[in-house]
Amino acid sequence: MIHSQKLILSLLLCVAFLKGMAQDNYEIQVYGAATVKKGSTMFELHSNYTRSGTTETKNSVYPTNHIVHETVEITHGFTDNFEIGFYLFNAIGSDARTNYVGSHIRPRIAAPDRWKLPVGLSLSTEVGFQKKQYSEDDWSLEIRPIIDKTINKWYVAFNPAFDRSLHGLNKSQGFTFSPNVKASYAISKIIAPGIEYYGSVGPVNKFVPYNQQNEQVFLTLDVDFSVDWELNLGYGFGLTDATDKSIVKMILGRRINWNHRKKE
Repeated sequence: MIHSQKLILSLLLCVAFLKGMAQDNYEIQVYGAATVKKGSTMFELHSNYTRSGTTETKNSVYPTNHIVHETVEITHGFTDNFEIGFYLFNAIGSDARTNYVGSHIRPRIAAPDRWKLPVGLSLSTEVGFQKKQYSEDDWSLEIRPIIDKTINKWYVAFNPAFDRSLHGLNKSQGFTFSPNVKASYAISKIIAPGIEYYGSVGPVNKFVPYNQQNEQVFLTLDVDFSVDWELNLGYGFGLTDATDKSIVKMILGRRINWNHRKKE
């Protein structure tokens, strides 16, 4: 029990002290370690509205104020511990900001259950492009280790992600460090309020000054009203001048087990 309390405390401290950015406000999510089950597909709609963001075009990138980001994510489980996810990014906004933005693909592999690790563990890699009107870097790569743990009614997850521009304004920076943290508490079998943190401190060999870092904290609510459906709601606020100040997010997911449907 003492070790469990120390683990929870350590991850909560990460929320307080790490600094970063929230995945360009398209897919605001801290990943759990488990992959989609073999023969199943997860369909998710990420809907994020920036209530207070940037108001001027910078480096040819549109402002984020009062824009809606709609992302369709489709993830299929090919084995018991391997999945591939595909994303379609879209933007809806005034002043010609409504458009298809780009696509990413994300293979992920998880440690098998037979290893009997004390924590959930998986590794995700994500590569793809976004139009230059929406991102300073049109091609990018992300490597994301994923660690999580359920302790009684507590759930904690840590994603120490590393991002790299493959083509664009920040290509020369190399890998940047973008830690994400989640902690939630199940008050029932259906509802779990929590907190999520998203950040990017800059290149791994030289962090940028605090005011230039991007960091957001979200107050969240997870609702698992069915084994086939999931819902995540959140309100986020930026902690530095370089971060969008106010964002509302929603993730609605539907899981389909194709093997089960064939049997029916």
